[in-house]
Amino acid sequence: QVQLVESGGGLVGPGGSLRLSCVFSGSIFTIFSVYDMSWYRQGPGKQREFVARITSSGNTDYTDSVKGRFTLSRDNANNAVYLQMNSLKPEDTAVYYCNAIRTLGPGNFWGQGTPVTVSS
Repeated sequence: QVQLVESGGGLVGPGGSLRLSCVFSGSIFTIFSVYDMSWYRQGPGKQREFVARITSSGNTDYTDSVKGRFTLSRDNANNAVYLQMNSLKPEDTAVYYCNAIRTLGPGNFWGQGTPVTVSS
């Protein structure tokens, strides 16, 4: 079993920055480096949507609306991923969820989410 704990959300003004963290933990047989890690978000009254992904090999992709503003990185030594969010806009307001998918075999896990509010 895998546990994901997000942190770093909060209230920020338009144009501001936040850095979200997701810490991964599991049994002694769980290896963080074989998981693709993603962030999703769910805004008020909206469906959950994909934000960014970093594969086990370190490749990244982003939804178009955050390209050039958000950067996703991973630290395999500390079992964590970080989403650096710059130039935040009100439409980025959402609960942000961390997701882990095992690249070989079953395994799809979600964190509890961290709220981000962009408002003046």
